[in-house]
Amino acid sequence: MFKKILVANRGEIACRVMRTAKRMGIATVAVYSDADARAPHVQMADEAVRLGPPPASESYLLADKILEAAKATGADAIHPGYGFLSERESFAKACADAGVAFIGPPPNAIAAMGDKIESKKLAKEAGVNVVPGFLGEIADTDAAVKIAGDIGYPVMMKASAGGGGKGMRLAWSEQDVRDGFEATKREGLASFGDDRVFIEKFIESPRHIEIQVLGDQHGNIVYLGERECSIQRRHQKVVEEAPSPFVTPDMRKAMGEQAVALARAVGYYSAGTVELIVSGADTTGESFYFLEMNTRLQVEHPVTEAVTGLDLVEQMIRVAAGEKLAFGQEDVRLNGWAIENRVYAEDPYRGFLPSTGRLVRYLPPASRETDYSHPFVPSEVEGRAADGAASVSTSNGPGSRGGGYTRVDDGVVEGSEISMFYDPMIAKLVTWAPTRDEAAERQVAALDRFRIEGIGHNVDFLSAIMQHPRFREGALTTGFIAEEYPEGFQGAPTDATLRRKLAALATVIDLARAERDARISGQLTDHPPLSPDRVVTVDGDRFELSIDGYDGGLLVNYDEDEPPLDVVGHWRPGEPLFAARVDDEPITVGVARTRSGWRLTAHGASHSVEVLPPHVARYRRHMIEKVPPDMSKFLLCPMPGLLTTLHVGPGDTVEAGQPLAVVEAMKMENILRAERAGTVKAANYTPGDSLAVDAAILEFE
Repeated sequence: MFKKILVANRGEIACRVMRTAKRMGIATVAVYSDADARAPHVQMADEAVRLGPPPASESYLLADKILEAAKATGADAIHPGYGFLSERESFAKACADAGVAFIGPPPNAIAAMGDKIESKKLAKEAGVNVVPGFLGEIADTDAAVKIAGDIGYPVMMKASAGGGGKGMRLAWSEQDVRDGFEATKREGLASFGDDRVFIEKFIESPRHIEIQVLGDQHGNIVYLGERECSIQRRHQKVVEEAPSPFVTPDMRKAMGEQAVALARAVGYYSAGTVELIVSGADTTGESFYFLEMNTRLQVEHPVTEAVTGLDLVEQMIRVAAGEKLAFGQEDVRLNGWAIENRVYAEDPYRGFLPSTGRLVRYLPPASRETDYSHPFVPSEVEGRAADGAASVSTSNGPGSRGGGYTRVDDGVVEGSEISMFYDPMIAKLVTWAPTRDEAAERQVAALDRFRIEGIGHNVDFLSAIMQHPRFREGALTTGFIAEEYPEGFQGAPTDATLRRKLAALATVIDLARAERDARISGQLTDHPPLSPDRVVTVDGDRFELSIDGYDGGLLVNYDEDEPPLDVVGHWRPGEPLFAARVDDEPITVGVARTRSGWRLTAHGASHSVEVLPPHVARYRRHMIEKVPPDMSKFLLCPMPGLLTTLHVGPGDTVEAGQPLAVVEAMKMENILRAERAGTVKAANYTPGDSLAVDAAILEFE
């Protein structure tokens, strides 16, 4: 077994690998850029080596420096994590040449599966279903238009070396191909150093399902069930779960056997994932097609760990050390249900624009690690998942997990910087429970307990998805977000029951604040006794209520037509969360003071709450509302980023929908278009300038 492992990555995956290595008694080495000098993964490691400046091309992508760090620290193995160098054949070869074990698949397998064009040819030869498309070299945009027309719209344009949702464009028409082909090439070149693009048929109403495979260096390969990854935005996964609510045992077997056949065809070992595109309209389960194979550990691997009880990082390490798998396909069982939500630094209330900056407050929910001590524990009760779709255990699952648990994988702490140089993921929230609905409910509760300030984040949006009726039904496609939120996200729907609870909690909060204020010494006059009566407005709904205390809780009384609510909980001024029980049901709300009241966040939405004593509330209608300024004469930068292109200048006339500028953020090109016709009065920035959010790029007459 290895004595010391260098983790050639950063953030949550570096921390994840180090936790397993430490549990196995293996020393760890971190590498870092200047932006990550004080990052958690650096603090967690036994040793750390600086690589260079923040850009990945000057730090985490420098294979030579990473190998030098391994040699200098005496590391006998390197785990690449995901992203960066994890799927570079040249890096795996360099490790072998340097006498350092690469914890991953062999170089030839990486090469075979890393080229999206060649991998489809190999998959077809191995008997794997493939999507119709053109896998040759595409000379230029005109050739791309002809190929797309021959295949039939819609088509997907993909960078050959792409992954992680980058370098992909969906085209519904010839104009879409002309607009997107060159952009796809540029993104492929910028992100992967390869500008080749291939085109294939886009499967409408598709589901994205992937099979986890694991092999050793002795010819043993197994599949560990599937993961449903259909909920995506811009081809980037947002929610993953295992098993899939769509997959039957027969489908799982057929998909798994094809995945193993492909892995065997390229001599694969270590952990890998075969991604499939599945027609949700075909309930026979026969319409599934090979998409690509990721020759690395996936971001979403924790859900597979949760339902199998296997530590996939440990398995990778043992395989790289030459050990045989300790189990066979017949031993693999799936227990319970696991869901993972990716908490991103992006603002769903502003079109999911990236957000960078400092985590002024970061309070994740309490979590625990998956119990890996009893993998594949036989179930006590056999059940059918999601309308009989998959045979899984409905018992307590592997080890001592009881009725469920919550796991948070992150690589940040309060005060950490979310940088424009790297992926915007803050954390992964994983819940396991005996059933899918229970796992989703645990997600909602855990998301309520997340508190993030300083940057935009998607916690509310994730909670809304977990509560969405279509998600609960399992009726998923990769178009879920676009179909269910066509006008953008404005918060999860709120019913009257939740608003009543929020009004009660707001009253308790406001009385606690008033009580604290009354105790401040040196006041000119004595405060009159605190009134228990309040008039509360929640998102425009008005409540008149009062509070009666009793030993152990409070009764919040509404008017004569409404029964009182029993509130048990204690909040102190300044606390960002209020955890309470309302009529014996737990609820956690985020609490923030505003200029005229409170902002309470719960169940996927932020609510504007005003709490006033009755003698003040009667004058509320006389208060003047502040009108926001008119910013329609400006083109505002919607996110921090780099201005790469400016299409117009002073004096130019523009039409609605016309491209005006391109801003690059998080390695993605964002085209800013004119909202209406007009004439440019001034250009305040030039290409190459770094822009802050809401920077006025152009001013119109």
